[in-house]
Parts: sequence; C-alpha cells; structure tokens
Amino acid sequence: MESVSMIVVIAAIVLAVILVLRILSKPIRFLFKLLINTALGFVLLWIINFFGGAIGLALEFSLFNALLIGLLGIPGVLLLLAIHFLL
Repeated sequence: MESVSMIVVIAAIVLAVILVLRILSKPIRFLFKLLINTALGFVLLWIINFFGGAIGLALEFSLFNALLIGLLGIPGVLLLLAIHFLL
C-alpha cells in the first residue's frame, strides 16, 4: 500500500511541475524575445553611432531610446533614425 501512495505522490508532483512549466512558458518566451530584441537593437545602435559619427549621425543612449529599442528591437532603431531625420 505504501508503494501505491508513493507512486501517486510522485505522479502528482510530476503533473504539478509540468503544469507550472506550461503556465510560465509564455512569459519566459516573451522575456527571451525582449532580451534578444534589446541586444540586437543596441548592437545596431552602437554600429550606427560608431560609423555614423563620421557623417554627423549619432543617436544618444537615453531611457526613451532604451525602452523603444527594448520593445521593438531593430525596427525601434530604424524608428529612432526616422525621428532623428524628421526633427
């Protein structure tokens, strides 16, 4: 009888772990995507500042730029460039 209750407890723990992982998979994927977008956006911003300095094109590293790049990634950098040229 003891082995049957142990199997039930182990099965319940396994099911609980699987349930928690399924619930947390979307937020983890979102955070991973946000991290990748941020990294790619900042690399592109650094490249633009490095090479664009020779022609007078430079975008500052500010909180607004960081939030925009973090949310949009490379399109965020392109949007910042468009804003820079229009204003």
